[in-house]
Formats: sequence, structure tokens, C-alpha cells
Amino acid sequence: MTSSAGRRSTPVPYAQLGGFLLLLVALFAVSYGVGHLAGPVAPDMRGVTQRDDSPDPHDMGGMGH
Repeated sequence: MTSSAGRRSTPVPYAQLGGFLLLLVALFAVSYGVGHLAGPVAPDMRGVTQRDDSPDPHDMGGMGH
């Protein structure tokens, strides 16, 4: 009878790992949801767009020729 009591008291490592992974996925899901609801971190932050104002792409910006 002592061997069955010993087995019952030791937790199964796979169950603990599965529980930890489930908790991790839940935390990431909640974090993503809150971030999605909060929106961008800065005004007008929609992505990187570069506008080329100069007609010559090789212009060095004020350097004399």
C-alpha cells in the first residue's frame, strides 16, 4: 500500500508541463488582446513609409558640388 501512496503524491511531469504551456498560451492571448485594444503606441503610427522629397535620389542634402 505504501507504493501506491508514493505514486499518487508524485506529480506527473508531463501534466505540469502541459499546464505551464497552457498558462503561457493564455497569457500571450490576453496580452495580444489588450495590445490590440490599446492601439498604436504613438499617434499616426501605421508603419514605415518613406517619402522621397528630393528629385535627385543621389543628392547629399546641402553638400556643395
